[in-house]
Amino acid sequence: MPIAENIKNALSSSSMIRKMFEEGMKLKKLHGADKVFDFSLGNPDVDPPQAFHDIFVKLATEDEKGSHGYMPNAGFPHVREAIAKKVCREQNVEVDFSHIIMAAGAAGGLNAVFKTICNPGDEVIVSRPYFMEYRPYTANHGAKLVEVDSLDNFDLDINAIASGLNEKTAAVIVNSPNNPTGKIYSEEVLANLASLLKEHGKKTGRPVYLVSDEPYREIAYTESVPPILSSYPDSIVVSSYSKSLSLPGERIGFIAVSPLIHDKDDLVNGLIYTTRILGFVNAPALMQRIAGSLTEAKVDVSVYARRRDAFMKALDNAGIEYAMPQGAFYLFCKVPQAKNNEQKDDKEFVEHLKKYLILGVPGSGFGKPGWLRFAYCVDEKIISASGSAFKEAMENW
Repeated sequence: MPIAENIKNALSSSSMIRKMFEEGMKLKKLHGADKVFDFSLGNPDVDPPQAFHDIFVKLATEDEKGSHGYMPNAGFPHVREAIAKKVCREQNVEVDFSHIIMAAGAAGGLNAVFKTICNPGDEVIVSRPYFMEYRPYTANHGAKLVEVDSLDNFDLDINAIASGLNEKTAAVIVNSPNNPTGKIYSEEVLANLASLLKEHGKKTGRPVYLVSDEPYREIAYTESVPPILSSYPDSIVVSSYSKSLSLPGERIGFIAVSPLIHDKDDLVNGLIYTTRILGFVNAPALMQRIAGSLTEAKVDVSVYARRRDAFMKALDNAGIEYAMPQGAFYLFCKVPQAKNNEQKDDKEFVEHLKKYLILGVPGSGFGKPGWLRFAYCVDEKIISASGSAFKEAMENW
């Protein structure tokens, strides 16, 4: 029996990030891990803060009766209350535990959101470049991802978003700091987006949800990340502890809804229901309890700032242009013109870099051909050592 056609088609264009990561594993076996400059996967190598290890051991030792059993599908009430206080601080709103649903990572949270708000044939707008998994996440629930251009500096193009809005628009998704560019959207930009969505909702009679994917909120270098929930009433924040606490494999995150959102009870009940029927059932019990105890903890952002600066120096020396990231841990780079003045594409440049054991991800996977992404959540020694490889690669490009 053949597999489903939509899955068969998806496999042929599955995640370029994962493909490059797997390629890196092969190269490391051949050449040694210290000889391969693998900047493909956003997999934090910074250890979780000591507070995580302390509370992990404490809870594992206590092992209270029933602590590993089912809880309400939305999560432990005391954990949701702790997360609500964190959300109040970050989003400049007043919410309680009823606005919080614990999720199996941001991916689980986003799938629960799209399952809840999208009818078959609905559309979700996103600005290019964007995290490539948004496309299958929306398709999972019968919706279509509509791509619009961003501005040259990778800020949101409000006019482009306006051109994509119609009666089928269920949501606009934003990601700040952005993967892959590291761009942080300002309060002014978010206010302009909010005004646009409010006007569209009045005109069509259908409120458009603003969905903010925020796993990188706490990795910001020069400025704080403006709040979403206080900028627009029909907003939903999805976040995780994958990056802020370096816990990507533990699959723990949350959904937070605005206190002013339309039909809040229906929406929250829908999110709880979809969390169950999508097969997550509930976020992992032990990780929920840990997350509820670590609302003040975070990784040392200065480590990523040093790595960013070291990587920019290596790229500057090699003559590769990039967009300077304001947050997250990625450098989005422009494919340089070849020495024969021929303009080659991002996949060709990625293949060329592989000859020098440098691994990045083509920008076409993020909806932005002609660019590529490097993840600098790797040891600083690897970044420094890559400088000569980048330079040699450019001399022969």
